[in-house]
Amino acid sequence: MANDRALVATAKARSLRVTPQKARRVVNMIRGQRLDQALNICKFSTQVAVSEDLYSLLNSAFANAKQKNPNLREASELWVAEALVDEGFTMKRYRPRAQGRGYQILKRSSQISVVISDDKNYRSHTLKKKAGAKAVAPVDSADSAAVTGEEVSE
Repeated sequence: MANDRALVATAKARSLRVTPQKARRVVNMIRGQRLDQALNICKFSTQVAVSEDLYSLLNSAFANAKQKNPNLREASELWVAEALVDEGFTMKRYRPRAQGRGYQILKRSSQISVVISDDKNYRSHTLKKKAGAKAVAPVDSADSAAVTGEEVSE
């Protein structure tokens, strides 16, 4: 299978002080792109806070790939196979409001993980069949009635 021989490198960034919703705007643009195109998208994206961190994260993943395969020359040989944004911690702050009330402010953070590969169609979460597992055949109504002793009307 091609996934077994694919060069795969990962990088993760945690505790980024940007909301996951804003981070997903940029990450959705780079998912599935060639690595050099993804770096250009990050460099010229309007979401500056996310794109700077994502640019350095992609460079880190590229450095990890070069560590695994020293023959790797340029970023155009690799693809962004997976890019995920998860919620990080949430800082809770309170702002005083009228009549002694407090208004809660949620300062969200995010975690971004990137997987790059030399195989464009690489997915790490593919279903792999277990060796020796038996396939279960679908059961139709006639077979199930024969087992239970009921009559089937057709």
